[in-house]
Amino acid sequence: MTREIPFRQALREAMVEEMERDERVFLMGEEVGAYQGAYKVSLGMQERFGERRVVDTPIAETGFAGVGVGAAMVGLRPIIEFMTFNFSLVAFDQLVNNAAKLRLMSGGQFTLPIVFRGPGGAGHQLGAQHSQCTESFYCHVPGLKVVMPSNPKDAKGLLKSAIRDDNPVIFIESEVLYGVKGDVPEEEYTIPLGQAAIVRPGKDLTIIAWSKMQHLVALALARLDQEGIDAEVIDPRTLRPLDETAILASVRKTNRLLIVEEGWPTGGIGAQIAYLVQEKAFDSLDAPIARVTSEDVPMPFAADLEKAALPSVEKVVAAARRVLGRPA
Repeated sequence: MTREIPFRQALREAMVEEMERDERVFLMGEEVGAYQGAYKVSLGMQERFGERRVVDTPIAETGFAGVGVGAAMVGLRPIIEFMTFNFSLVAFDQLVNNAAKLRLMSGGQFTLPIVFRGPGGAGHQLGAQHSQCTESFYCHVPGLKVVMPSNPKDAKGLLKSAIRDDNPVIFIESEVLYGVKGDVPEEEYTIPLGQAAIVRPGKDLTIIAWSKMQHLVALALARLDQEGIDAEVIDPRTLRPLDETAILASVRKTNRLLIVEEGWPTGGIGAQIAYLVQEKAFDSLDAPIARVTSEDVPMPFAADLEKAALPSVEKVVAAARRVLGRPA
């Protein structure tokens, strides 16, 4: 049985269920307790589990991220919430030089079962310092897993898997998806990390997108369908480790690839996927790989400029036409 719930509730259910299952799991971060979460993801959790397991912190990301890393080293399983992943940059050293490396540097004497989660990407007129996509930063780092769900069902199943993982997981949510509803099973389930979803089968080209870009692609599909373009859509769900098998199988079937991501073009996840495909499936390609990204600028504050800087339905449709050799 399933029921329709918002994205934020799916995340909350995942945390509550894992905290009930394992007393070592706790939530710590900015405004997660008394205020019940900046986006109300942790609504009611402090009342349910108490202040020792739902811990409010100062606005000191380096400090509480480090406390979380230490807690994971001694056997607890922390969930560390950043009010926005833009703030994780303050704690970059803790995530990159401690969380990602301590298991290796200790020769496996320590495991690091910790989840760093919170919203990322552009919202609406949040300005350049609060609108960044940070996933490519963290995908660059060996020792970290990076997850970006696009719907409530995946959000719950992937977060439960992340909490149970013995390695540090970067779990980035889109704040504009928190209110989006979707069908979520009532029964217990998890979704393995590193397993992509084929959102829609197709034969003319492969479109890869993640997080809120899946919703943008869904809007573009209505236009493409009208033009007789049958696109296969893949949601990687986990960006590191990446499901290379699913991506390569799709490209070998459709012979064309379009990648849609919110991040900047230089050094983006899409660039890595494009390299993967040209390295391992070059002979299957009938056209150059296309990418739709945000513009290569800090995010403007003005609403019209923000819209112009972000990927759009029009940009996706034009890129799909270009890959298929049609007039854009």
